[in-house]
Amino acid sequence: MQEEVGKPLVTPYRDHVRFQSEAFVAVPLAGTPRVRILLVNLLPGQFLPVHAPGVDLVALVLEGEGTAAAGESEVEVAAGSVVVVPAGFERGFRAHTGMVLLVVVSPPPTEADHAEVVRKLREGRWR
Repeated sequence: MQEEVGKPLVTPYRDHVRFQSEAFVAVPLAGTPRVRILLVNLLPGQFLPVHAPGVDLVALVLEGEGTAAAGESEVEVAAGSVVVVPAGFERGFRAHTGMVLLVVVSPPPTEADHAEVVRKLREGRWR
């Protein structure tokens, strides 16, 4: 599904769950100039590297279990867990089982915000 900027959205999240063996999959659901909403899908052992972008994050674990990095803490999370991380603090997710996260970020991240994620994925590093 293509992200439709500024359009209302009502959808079953399961329609947007996508996994791939190479790395996590982030599916854009919706967005505006002020916010972006994604469904982040991770297979067991996959991770969204720990990074500290200039955006606020709210994540709801919809399915699965794993570890969330939030600031200086690493916490075990499972379906129903809510993770809130203000801009400038470290955040990341590592899946123990298949995980599906509903992620809301504000403002939408820039390429500079993603640079550390891209580098760590290329290096295969969680931290």
